[in-house]
Amino acid sequence: MESSALITNDASVLGLLAIMLGAVFYTAHSNHQFWQRFYAIVPAVLLCYFLPSILNSTGVISGKESNLYYVASRYLLPTCLVLLTLSVDLKAIAGLGRKAVILFFTGMLGIVIGGPIALLIVASFSPELLSVQGPEAVWRGLTTVAGSWIGGGANQAAMKEIYDVGDNIFSAMITVDVIVANLWMAVVLILASNAKRIDANTGADTSAIQRLQERVENFHAEHSRIPQLTDLMLILAIGFGVTGFAHMFADSITPFMVENYPSLDRLSFHSKFFWMIVFATAVGIALSFTRWRKLEGAGASKVGSAMLYILIASIGMKMDIRMIADAPIYFVIGIIWMLIHASLMLLVAKLIKAPLFYMAVGSQANVGGAASAPVVASAFHPSLAPVGVLLAVLGYTLGTFAAWFCGQILQTVG
Repeated sequence: MESSALITNDASVLGLLAIMLGAVFYTAHSNHQFWQRFYAIVPAVLLCYFLPSILNSTGVISGKESNLYYVASRYLLPTCLVLLTLSVDLKAIAGLGRKAVILFFTGMLGIVIGGPIALLIVASFSPELLSVQGPEAVWRGLTTVAGSWIGGGANQAAMKEIYDVGDNIFSAMITVDVIVANLWMAVVLILASNAKRIDANTGADTSAIQRLQERVENFHAEHSRIPQLTDLMLILAIGFGVTGFAHMFADSITPFMVENYPSLDRLSFHSKFFWMIVFATAVGIALSFTRWRKLEGAGASKVGSAMLYILIASIGMKMDIRMIADAPIYFVIGIIWMLIHASLMLLVAKLIKAPLFYMAVGSQANVGGAASAPVVASAFHPSLAPVGVLLAVLGYTLGTFAAWFCGQILQTVG
């Protein structure tokens, strides 16, 4: 069948997406007043999703017919997971204090239980949501939202493949994900601008944040360096090398699971993609305890993030913005879901008298991942941006597993 899209060559589509991403990042860091005001309202990551979706919705490109998403999800996704988890410093995360860690896991719990609860609530007055079976089942689509809200785009793509999510429901859920998540981010940024007053009212002890600022600044001053070509080649060698072994591992263990443990299909153990992601994430965590972690000083996570944004753009080109009007019920689910997450975060933060900073960054490390957690952290103080990255990396590390567990609960509900 002949494509109805204006541009069908994937090399041309990739070039177009790369130009878009470059334009977004260039203008987002521009000193021009117009762009500063624009990005104060519209998060850059939102455009990275929506600009490709506009091209798809208007027929310039076709997300369904392009192979870019397949390439990005099979090659770039596991590579970026390796490079992002390579930089995780579990001791430093523990050093943030128990309140920060408590709120991070509270946020994760809010996402894991919020999705199934929201689906149950909405299905109680709209039972047809549970009648759809197969790849386009609503519960399958919600697993991709869980993946995005517990880590980010990489985990979202992982859920799509693990749970065999259909393109139509995936398109609708991407739209829900981006709009609802960025509405919550806007609320968090507004709270951040009033942090001192809020912390004073709640009686939160913010002295740890001052010490944290100094520790973060000292760490980066000591380890950051200008990357050499050797550094970049080693970063690529580790990222793509582990990805290659992840594919080999998945190709070996999946047939073994299918033959010997047929009943474990429900747990995604028959999915090659599942084993590929598990292997890549586990090896990335293991490497964080070795000397290869020093490559973070040369920008390992930045290389991983660049690959992640290509993945985000390829996800965006599967989104059809016209579905906003077609499926408002999905937005109701998304809003209830986010309200559960937000309410739980605010309640626990008040109970343990945690600084607003921990609540805000703990939430965004889950919901926004590395794309927005540093933005929220820097809204408190520029030197705290790496703390957002640190917690976001923890989100990437645990996100696939937590979202998979959420998917198991959603499957039971749906």
